[in-house]
Amino acid sequence: MNRANPAPTISFLLLAVMASLSGCSRERPPAVPSPENVRNVPVVSVQQANVPDLVEALGTVRAVQTADLASQMMGNIIEVRAHEGDRVRRGQVLALIDDAQPQAAVDRAIAADGAAQQQLVAAEADLALAESTLKRYHTLYERKSVSPQEFDEVKARQQGALARRDMAQAGQAQTKAAVIQARTALGYTRIRAPFDGLVTEKKADPGTLASPGMAIFTVEDVRRYRLEATVNENDLHHVRMGQEVPVVIDALAGTELGGKVVQLVPAADPSSRSFLVKIELPADSRLRSGLFGRAGFSRGERQTLLIPGTAVIERGQLQGVLVLDQNKVATLRYVTLGKRSGGDIEVLAGLQVGERVVAKPGDRDLNGKRIEAE
Repeated sequence: MNRANPAPTISFLLLAVMASLSGCSRERPPAVPSPENVRNVPVVSVQQANVPDLVEALGTVRAVQTADLASQMMGNIIEVRAHEGDRVRRGQVLALIDDAQPQAAVDRAIAADGAAQQQLVAAEADLALAESTLKRYHTLYERKSVSPQEFDEVKARQQGALARRDMAQAGQAQTKAAVIQARTALGYTRIRAPFDGLVTEKKADPGTLASPGMAIFTVEDVRRYRLEATVNENDLHHVRMGQEVPVVIDALAGTELGGKVVQLVPAADPSSRSFLVKIELPADSRLRSGLFGRAGFSRGERQTLLIPGTAVIERGQLQGVLVLDQNKVATLRYVTLGKRSGGDIEVLAGLQVGERVVAKPGDRDLNGKRIEAE
């Protein structure tokens, strides 16, 4: 049986494979698209600068003047005329307590004062008669027309009338004091604002039985606030009375206020080993008690890297900047940021001096694009 020679078949297959490989080697790789050019984009270089080195003290905003208005008597609250958020004027009635018993006490005191007045009038009339009688008897006594005993009896009656008049005067003074006391107690049935301010808390409603010392309202003077911050004992030597310090209130969009140290509590908190510093704040209608604030006490200067705050891009909880490479292509790089210094912000990690970043990316997507600076 004749067998076919396989050599030509194998040779043909090898030639076909080589031809295919040769054709593939001549194909060009796909071209990489050039990045899109974006013109007129502000670019800045990362700079090293000296910034104030501050001791940061955290604290809470408090009103300089705060009053808890409490009842000074026992009685049912029959009316409440103010609520949280109401602005009140000094002397304004905020709540009423049942005044039936205090009013009755005032009426009794006035009646007693009237009776005492009548007694005083009668005692003064008796005294006037006794003094005139004594005067006449004194003339007769000098003429030897009356006996010494008769003169002594008239003189004794005058002394008795004088004593009764003095007692009547003392009694009337007591009744007048009782009237003042009763009217004062009646005034306790009116809970009044002690100064112009804002009601920040209402603690009782109509029908509540008020008792002495029971707080009903809290009123704050909204014209003056201060930051009460704590300073560690190791940093206390950086704090001085009258010192001007920057204060940042986060709730005011990070607005920096100029504060002044007005009080330094001399005793430290034994649990935290910190001192309470009270910093007076300038007038600002946005301030409220309870806001969080930070004060900075200077201890010199330090070097750091700064970039414009407008260069920062927020990605959820992360913060980054667009960094330009040698080909001016922007790449998003996440960084660690520190404190703000004016319009700039400190870079703790992620950038080096001299690197260029996009100053104002705004809402534009510039990642991966070639930047032509302004």
